[in-house]
Amino acid sequence: MNDSNRHSNGLALGVCYYPEHWPEQDWADDARQMRELGLRYVRIGEFAWSRIEPRRNEFDFDWLDRAIATLASEGLKIVLCTPTATPPKWLIDEHPEILPVDPVTGRVRGFGSRRHYDFSSPVYLEEAERISVALAHRYGRDERVVGWQTDNELCCHDTTHSASAAARLGFQSWCEDRYGSIDALNTAWGNVFWSMEYPTFDSIELPAGAVTETNPAHQLAYRRFASEQVIGFQNTCIAAIRDHAPEQWVTHNFIPMKDTQVDCFQLAQPLDFVSYDSYPLGRTEYLLGREEPALARRYMRTGHPDYTAYYLDQCRGLKGRGFWIMEQQPGPVNWGPSNPRPAPGMVTLWTLEAIAHGAEVVSFFRWRQARFAQEQMHAGLLGSDRRKSDAWQEVATVTEVLARLADHPLPQPVAQVALVVDVSAQWVTEIEHQGQRSDAQRIAFQYYRTLRRLNVAVDLVSADADLSSYGLIIVPSLPIVPAPLLSALEQSASTVLFGPRCGAKTAEFQIPEQGAPGVLQSLIDIRVNSVETLRPDVREGFSYQDATFHSCLWCEDLEVGSASVEMHYQSQRPGLVRQGNYWYLATLTDDDFLLRLMTDLLAEADIPRQQMPEDIRCHRRGSVWFAFNYGAQPHSLDLPQDTEFLWGGPELPAHGVSIWLVEAAETPV
Repeated sequence: MNDSNRHSNGLALGVCYYPEHWPEQDWADDARQMRELGLRYVRIGEFAWSRIEPRRNEFDFDWLDRAIATLASEGLKIVLCTPTATPPKWLIDEHPEILPVDPVTGRVRGFGSRRHYDFSSPVYLEEAERISVALAHRYGRDERVVGWQTDNELCCHDTTHSASAAARLGFQSWCEDRYGSIDALNTAWGNVFWSMEYPTFDSIELPAGAVTETNPAHQLAYRRFASEQVIGFQNTCIAAIRDHAPEQWVTHNFIPMKDTQVDCFQLAQPLDFVSYDSYPLGRTEYLLGREEPALARRYMRTGHPDYTAYYLDQCRGLKGRGFWIMEQQPGPVNWGPSNPRPAPGMVTLWTLEAIAHGAEVVSFFRWRQARFAQEQMHAGLLGSDRRKSDAWQEVATVTEVLARLADHPLPQPVAQVALVVDVSAQWVTEIEHQGQRSDAQRIAFQYYRTLRRLNVAVDLVSADADLSSYGLIIVPSLPIVPAPLLSALEQSASTVLFGPRCGAKTAEFQIPEQGAPGVLQSLIDIRVNSVETLRPDVREGFSYQDATFHSCLWCEDLEVGSASVEMHYQSQRPGLVRQGNYWYLATLTDDDFLLRLMTDLLAEADIPRQQMPEDIRCHRRGSVWFAFNYGAQPHSLDLPQDTEFLWGGPELPAHGVSIWLVEAAETPV
């Protein structure tokens, strides 16, 4: 990671490039312009298998050698990819069994796009390892190649799960390894219900294609199996690279963690660092478009002020260190329900926001807009006709900002608040959603954006993380509480808040014998008697500290023992209870209540906080503060007159950024 082409504090810019898409006579001019713009890294090759190996064992590396030489001649560093996201047609024709089977329709998902492979296919695992070895053997000691990206956006397009014959066989074997006997499996899953008992392991079906819903424990087991298949696939490819490229780093470009359906902490474990593909506009539309259309309209050209930061902080949390943005949106994309252009200044803002949250390199997707195929409408830094896009000058601005930051150390952000997240929560709430919109990711994001409104840095951590450094620990939704987390919380003196549904299930998706919240009853003396879920358009009022707020969606009826009741709702049902440093919230609520509750808990934990204007967000790395304006109006920062600004000033323009130095922790609004 030490590279003379990077700034002294480790920051740099890059771009995604497809030399195979363009005439070779354009390559040298492209490389020159990249250098002149201030780019230092170029990612290539993630979809180039058919050009690298047009026929089995007939490799054509000549064009790739020339592309690498051309880019390197301008001082650019190469990030090379394994092309396993797009197996070529000749491989599909030889081995059609590597194609995945849609678990909903039962139809084979065929050739003609991308990600057309099954993680459970032993044939494809061997082929993926083979092409990874071939590339790493050739370029693993090439000094022009600094690192590798595995595959591309693992699990994108709902490809984690497959209903193939290979997946069924693999799942049967996985079940036998996990449960040991078929009687143990039938008991763990509760298969006596609806006469679902299996006589043997080789009779087990996949939880797909049934008349109505399948057993939730069966579904959970399959998701665990599928997650391990993805992790095993990537681990094999990483090992193949490392065998031949011991001095080059390896990363992977994650899509938003909700979309992978995989334990991303485990997926990230063998990587040197993680990367993220950041598309604020398209992702905001998917998040808000249907359910909060007014908010989606407001942030149509900027993205929601907290949504991108939520995933940036997740990326930092996956390894507890800095990360890359491997793909940064530079203009309109082609895959959203609608695809507006970013407001002027937003490409600069998104790039610097990523850096504020811990990014070391930001790479833009893509260099040049494609003239053909599926992504013709996806913007690049150049148009298809080679004219500079709107984003060009914004990238040049970022280059200037990085030069201003070069002499200032940027340690990773430090947080006093931990948000505990685990893929099992997502799985449980998707399998047994019980009520619309009561999914774990949405709940976690609500807590996150509330804390950001209070100008508090947040670490998103795993359920087995070291929690000793945090003053406030929030567990928003964790139906299955693993033993390491319970042990850490039992020993913690920090303020701890559990959201509804925590501890509601055992590891095998059963209600605990003692009732919910299960193992958490060792911390707080309550029992959940019953649960109701409300229509999404229903809000029910309750009082807290002489103000009126609203519960919604998920409501629990608590029986309270020795714990104290801090808030009632629904005709005097306990809604918020505490016992010592442990708190339990029995309902989902509106943002206003969470803002009040978080303010109180932060005060109890003696953590500085200050409510931010709706469109303004700040973040700190060491002695450097960043402020971002997602709004269409300027905002004045309340800072001392002698503040030393590295970029911008006390008047924060619409869609603008200000950066300044400060030794103390005063907030800037």
